[in-house]
Amino acid sequence: MCDTCGCNITDGNRHLLRADGSHAKVTAVSVLNKLLRHNDAQAEANRALFDRHGVLVINLMSSPGSGKTSLLEATIKALNGGLRIAVIEGDLETENDAARIRALGVEAHQITTGTACHLDAHLVANVLPRLDLENIDVLFIENVGNLVCPASFDLGHHLNLTLLSVTEGDDKPAKYPVMFRAADAMVISKTDLLAVLDEFSPDKAEACLRRLASNAPVLRVSSKTGEGMREWLDWLNQRLEHYRNLRRENRSLSPAVQSEGRRLHGLARPDVRFKPAPKPQTA
Repeated sequence: MCDTCGCNITDGNRHLLRADGSHAKVTAVSVLNKLLRHNDAQAEANRALFDRHGVLVINLMSSPGSGKTSLLEATIKALNGGLRIAVIEGDLETENDAARIRALGVEAHQITTGTACHLDAHLVANVLPRLDLENIDVLFIENVGNLVCPASFDLGHHLNLTLLSVTEGDDKPAKYPVMFRAADAMVISKTDLLAVLDEFSPDKAEACLRRLASNAPVLRVSSKTGEGMREWLDWLNQRLEHYRNLRRENRSLSPAVQSEGRRLHGLARPDVRFKPAPKPQTA
């Protein structure tokens, strides 16, 4: 699992492990915990920047293929310019999803993580200088498809939105509680397929979520037919209005980063050491 595979080391924080870096000669347990602290500090800086510009940031999470990009496309079309949207896309490789968003005339920036199965605050920070934050109302960060790790890292965002496709099991919230406990809302996506996938029960999926002591709203949406889009857009606009009211009081929102996931990423075997990356060659 994450305590030994090193998935929390990304191109955004790898410089901290260089041979000349401050964490190069300590045990893995120390490295992982320090990387988490560095991540949290960068996340706070990211959020402060978003707050100065009044940009609501939503971390979009799900397993691969649950329809995150399709939901964003449908949202952009339905809003028809009513909100100023921008998107950060996270994938291991390719710019395919960012290209889909740009095709709709919306600013989108791709982060390719290589082997990392989630985004972190440093990777997001690297993109921020390219964003026109003065002209954005809502920034969506589409995280790498993964039902565990994305819920364990604060990116500097404000809210978590978790998708559950009807092509998956309706017991996913019970099997992956770290992800679903973190959700400020759960979208049951691809509901147009329920007619042929009647083994999936939206009611059972919601019951599994409630057993996690979560009162997050559950929205049933089809990006293809438009079913449930009004309820989804109502939720989005209500969250944006709430955020703006908080900012008038110089307050903000913080995501529900899950302690179980942080333990997976911070408690490594003490006998494991990371091999430091080589010191960059100078010309």
